[in-house]
Amino acid sequence: MAGRLDGKVALITGGASGIGLGTVELFVAEGAQVVAADIQDEKGAMLEKRFPGQVVYAHCDVTSEAEIEAALQKAKTEFGGLDILFNNAGISDRMTSIGEITADGWSWIFDILVRGPALGMKHAVPLMLERGGGSIINTASIAGLQAGFGPIAYSTAKAGVIHMSRVAAAQLSPQKIRVNAICPGLIATSIFGASFGLPREVADQMAARVAENAAAAQPVPKAGLPDDIAQAALYLASDAAAFVSGTHLVVDGGITVGGRHSWDPNMVSPFATILGDLTPPAQS
Repeated sequence: MAGRLDGKVALITGGASGIGLGTVELFVAEGAQVVAADIQDEKGAMLEKRFPGQVVYAHCDVTSEAEIEAALQKAKTEFGGLDILFNNAGISDRMTSIGEITADGWSWIFDILVRGPALGMKHAVPLMLERGGGSIINTASIAGLQAGFGPIAYSTAKAGVIHMSRVAAAQLSPQKIRVNAICPGLIATSIFGASFGLPREVADQMAARVAENAAAAQPVPKAGLPDDIAQAALYLASDAAAFVSGTHLVVDGGITVGGRHSWDPNMVSPFATILGDLTPPAQS
């Protein structure tokens, strides 16, 4: 069923690659006009050429409040207003322990992953009120739900995004602005390479490697792709989710259902191992 976003205007940060790009493509296919906000100007220009009249690009570093506000205003000047905000731009820090973090590195991660979406919501609200309401979607992560899925600063920031979305929903839902978060699992994008400190070009190549091997990492035997998250964003952005606010949608192929032993028949439960050691020997 196409046309689920007919007449809607959306702004997507991080819209030139990965999950953001997949969402731009899907939203356009569903009838939306989209402002793709990013710092990758060449890719942004290509998007405008691919979708003339449907996509405009805005250079937007989400650590800059002025650039966030300007990108959102572009939705009004180019398309007449704003109905959907997808705060998706992100980056990961390196896999370090708490004893290895730096103050500047911690602040940088929080500026991008928490402060950026907060300011995006701040400047989106007046535009959405002019349209009678809207939908805000924030990209969180399963790393914000459980330990072991990301670096400590990244994981802590994503937990903050989940709770920030809940608190914002409490404030904004009475004004017909819904706020929700999406918690992706292992999605084949460049963010994994970035977490190991690889340059963007190499990190982009790592995405293909993740796609090749991810099917074995979770109960659902397929690689998580940007379109899987885009489909979740489409639901939350559409009128089908008119009664959904203040929650987070986990899209992870089931990886958070439990330890690997809970779904992999080749793995033995640690409890079974312990109890096996305690089982009395058979009587002769």
